[in-house]
Amino acid sequence: MTVTFPPGFLWGAATSAYQVEGSPDADGRGRSVWDEFAARPGAVEGGGDGSRACDSYRRWREDVDLVTGLGLRAYRFSVAWSRVVPEGRGRVETRGLDHYERFIDALLDRGVEPVLTLNHWDMPQALMADGGWAGRSSVDAFAEYADAVAGRLGDRVTWWVTQNEPWIIALLGYQLGLHAPGVADLGAAVAAGHHVLLGHGAAADAIRAHAPGARTGCALSLFPCDPATGSAEDAAAARGSDGYVNRWYLDPLAGLGYPEDTRAHYERALGRSLDDVIRPGDEDRIGGRQDWIGVNYYTRRVMAAAPAGPDRPFPWQVVPPAGDVRRTDEGWEIVPDALRDLLLRLHRDYPGTPLMITENGGVFGDAPTHDGRVHDVRRTDLLLGHLRAVHEAIEAGAPVVGYLHWSLLDNFEWSLGYRPRFGLVHVDYATGRRTVKDSGRVYAEIARTGTLPDALPAIAPFG
Repeated sequence: MTVTFPPGFLWGAATSAYQVEGSPDADGRGRSVWDEFAARPGAVEGGGDGSRACDSYRRWREDVDLVTGLGLRAYRFSVAWSRVVPEGRGRVETRGLDHYERFIDALLDRGVEPVLTLNHWDMPQALMADGGWAGRSSVDAFAEYADAVAGRLGDRVTWWVTQNEPWIIALLGYQLGLHAPGVADLGAAVAAGHHVLLGHGAAADAIRAHAPGARTGCALSLFPCDPATGSAEDAAAARGSDGYVNRWYLDPLAGLGYPEDTRAHYERALGRSLDDVIRPGDEDRIGGRQDWIGVNYYTRRVMAAAPAGPDRPFPWQVVPPAGDVRRTDEGWEIVPDALRDLLLRLHRDYPGTPLMITENGGVFGDAPTHDGRVHDVRRTDLLLGHLRAVHEAIEAGAPVVGYLHWSLLDNFEWSLGYRPRFGLVHVDYATGRRTVKDSGRVYAEIARTGTLPDALPAIAPFG
């Protein structure tokens, strides 16, 4: 059966500023928390950082050519916060805004819809003087930054992502210390996650003041949580994990307030109330400002009950899935059906809210071979499987409006450095040379026709 997507479906790809731009000293950019964190010995695998990355700040025209050469109709990118407000508050660096204005105009001239992310984890380092996202003043700082960006670009950008993956910011940045700013404190993580959501609300208000027709949302790292067995204990563990990972962010953004069961888990783990963090009126400042839900999906979590303890704040743990499963090179289980079920769950729980896949992809280390091409058959297979799942969700009523593959380019993958490769385009980091992979060629044909091939197709030359 031919699988065809609706007319107007947005086909695109995604990147983020720190992961691709490089040029840390260009045009008055300030130091970000990732500049500081990556300089710590052992913080990043292989000792890398984002000082060069894909050199996209200088080679942006080449990247626009790649987007349009692939026939994509949307491109998600992030504005580097530290390029616009180098000290975190106060002075706005117009040279940074000039760059993004040129970039957006080039996309629009080619018929590509910009999907602009305000915060993809690169908070200005100066804001750590008040704890970064763990400090409440971060909300006002983010609102000022959003106002500056929307004031310049709001007349030409429709799709806005305020925050990228609030749970990952809280978990890896403030609870486990594995990402910038490298804080390891559960209380700080709860505060950071809450302030990120408050920042969403404040930024959405600032954007709409400049662009009433803008469509704002968050890109959420959503992980379906399945019980390891049929036991009631594992079912409770899966429900608890779903609250911790998904509902703690989905519900307040939808105007439903924080889920009480997850709040109780946090308060038990911390041994105190959250009233000092979640203040009266806060939930009203978060809800009602989401025009769409951004879905970042990579895999699921299989959950089993486990006693809480010093190294486990909640009564559950992630366990390996049963049996022999397909995995990416990073070891993540490949589960396209879980994406379909997730989209239908979002449609059921938050009816009427458009959905966009803002990230989906996998790590596969294929490199150019004897013919100069990258034959990444496994990425192509992953792509087709997940797109079939998206189509099944649409056929069942889910209002999915677009799919943005992660990533356009191989890039700097945070604490994992340059080893994992997610891109539709291979990047030789020493030279910056870009090579469209076979998966990119297949995706280009899908974007052109809106139709999926029945099987892995023969790959035509690109260009």
